[in-house]
Amino acid sequence: MNDQNKGFQKEEAPKTVQGAQGTTSAWKRLLAKKWVFPATYVAAAAIILTLMWVYQDAGKKTVSQDLGIKVSSNETSTGSGTQAPDNSVAVTAQAETMSWPVKDKSQVEVSIGFYDTNASNEAKQAAMIEYNDQLTPHTAIDLKTKDGSAFDVLAAMSGKVTAVEQNPVVGSLVEITHSNGLVSVYQSLADVKVTKGAEVKKGDVIAKAGRNEFEKEDGVHLHFEVRQGIDGAAVNPETILNEKQQ
Repeated sequence: MNDQNKGFQKEEAPKTVQGAQGTTSAWKRLLAKKWVFPATYVAAAAIILTLMWVYQDAGKKTVSQDLGIKVSSNETSTGSGTQAPDNSVAVTAQAETMSWPVKDKSQVEVSIGFYDTNASNEAKQAAMIEYNDQLTPHTAIDLKTKDGSAFDVLAAMSGKVTAVEQNPVVGSLVEITHSNGLVSVYQSLADVKVTKGAEVKKGDVIAKAGRNEFEKEDGVHLHFEVRQGIDGAAVNPETILNEKQQ
């Protein structure tokens, strides 16, 4: 029995070696074919491209789900043909502009203009204020009606009231700081209707035109000044005011 088993093992061992050698030879013959490597390359490229498409599609779906919008298969991020989703919300709002601080600009006139160093000598002389025997450049524009009557003074732009004062020289004043950094100053007021810290909207009535000592000869008027920041330089209001009331 032992001899028979030994004989059986001796006969089976060569078959195993021969099978392995046969398999190896088959692979060698396959790899020797000229079309094997190009075919393998093409298959690998196809797999990579498929994975890329799947990844991009999954990323697009994830973004659209996070934003709550639909992304069509032919939608692109650039180009004139791109259409916004039906439920999209406009995020760009038109910036508020500054308007004349009166209800009807045609009812008032600029009685004293802004002192502009680039203006003519005649214009510069007209924009000088004499007070206590001293000449001071006018850093605002004065508005008054043709008949010298009082009129409502409006906030030229929305903002926060940062000062309400009673000054013996310039009279009652209101200062409004705006979100764009500009500060509008209203002097020579009467019947002030706002308090410090209040939020005002463009067009709100903040006071009435009155009188002051600094521009006493101008009678009832509004001294309207615009500055680049609370302690910034004064700019000519007429260069930034809207020509049309809104």
